[in-house]
Amino acid sequence: MSRLTRIEIDDSAIPPATPEMEQERKVAIFDLIEDNSFLIPGRDGQPAPEGPYVLDLAIREGRLVFDVTTEGDGKVVEFHLSLGPFRQVVKDYFQICQSYFEAVKRLPPAQIEAIDMARRGIHNEGARTLQERLEGKAELDIDTARRLFTLICALIPQS
Repeated sequence: MSRLTRIEIDDSAIPPATPEMEQERKVAIFDLIEDNSFLIPGRDGQPAPEGPYVLDLAIREGRLVFDVTTEGDGKVVEFHLSLGPFRQVVKDYFQICQSYFEAVKRLPPAQIEAIDMARRGIHNEGARTLQERLEGKAELDIDTARRLFTLICALIPQS
């Protein structure tokens, strides 16, 4: 039962999502619910809290908040992560996505593929950053981290 069964996005503290970003969120949430690996480890000699879990993601006071509960709304854990380690990779990801969307309109397939490979590489970097930041707090596989990184991108305002 080390999995997420529901994900809520609290976007009340950020500007409204574009239709494209809203679609990305829906796809990432759907994919996460279908297949994920998410475990809150035990602490201080206590066993791991039993899942499955519900995750509420938000930005509060300039920090990324993971609020984890059980399906019955029992509090499991809440942790806050600094946005600093994510800012550059999110910025790079948005820039390469913009390049990709422009390339699809006018470049040959070989160039589109090269940009897409770079986009996936940056996305993987973001997922690894998330896994590192969650070390000791939550255990997740790379696919779960990738999908959560997509949701984090939807929460971090672009300047």
